[in-house]
Amino acid sequence: MKATSILITATIGLIFTSCTNKDKDYDASGAFESVETIVSTESSGTLMQFNVEEGQTLNKNQWIGYIDSTQLYYRKQQLEAQIASTLSQQPNIPVQVASLYSQLSEAEKNRDRYQNLVKSNAATQQQLDDAQTQVDVIKKQIEAQKSTLGITSSTIEKNVTPLQRQIDQLNDQLQKCRIINPIHGTVLTKYSENHEVVNPGKALYKIAETDTLILRAYITGSQLTNVKLGQTVKVRSDEGSDKYRQYSGVVYWISDKSEFTPKTIPTKDERADLVYAIKVRVVNDGYLKIGMYGEVKFDNSLSK
Repeated sequence: MKATSILITATIGLIFTSCTNKDKDYDASGAFESVETIVSTESSGTLMQFNVEEGQTLNKNQWIGYIDSTQLYYRKQQLEAQIASTLSQQPNIPVQVASLYSQLSEAEKNRDRYQNLVKSNAATQQQLDDAQTQVDVIKKQIEAQKSTLGITSSTIEKNVTPLQRQIDQLNDQLQKCRIINPIHGTVLTKYSENHEVVNPGKALYKIAETDTLILRAYITGSQLTNVKLGQTVKVRSDEGSDKYRQYSGVVYWISDKSEFTPKTIPTKDERADLVYAIKVRVVNDGYLKIGMYGEVKFDNSLSK
């Protein structure tokens, strides 16, 4: 009777072990995670509008709010008025030399008249030379006037340049008052509310890119030689009632250091083993969630 009892016990243990090994038809397991981004402020002031809620899906470059920028806007208007006032002092070179050009035209007509008179012996050469001298003098006056006015205009333009750079800085600060979502994803945590006073670096919310999730799984040292970067693997997650959803994933990171199996692994014996972490990128069809359990099956045919 005792021998029969031992035999039955051993048989049950063998069947249990066999079923356990059969159920474990995967090569690695882990949990899904995502790259999380904390979006912070780049400016200081009152948070005037902030349209974000936890669980909300945001698009890349979506406008979601702004920080009060009234003082920056007034400062910009002041600088623009200052630039306009400074530029109004620029000389109008064509207008200011117009009278000299009129004098030059008359002097050239007078010189031409003396040339004709000299040809007919009705005027002396000295009178013609004096007329030519008058033309030359007026030309030099025009060049001198243009040079002086040009220097004045250039100086005014140089005085405007630093004011314009200040406006550029204000435009950058005004742009940073707008809160633009940087990536497409789901809001995980909201840290701030409307009408709060914020400073640069203040965390507003945390968002995770969920179109593609990352399965961090663990493999043994003996499996390490069969895994490579870029390898395509099969991934599955529980669907309920002993059913699974199947996905295709790509190994894009393999740890170069071993570690003890994380506590998420069910048994203490398995947690005592040294394993290597791998990351598998999986395109999310909407059913995968951060923190869900996932399993990996290496398919040699897909990795070739």
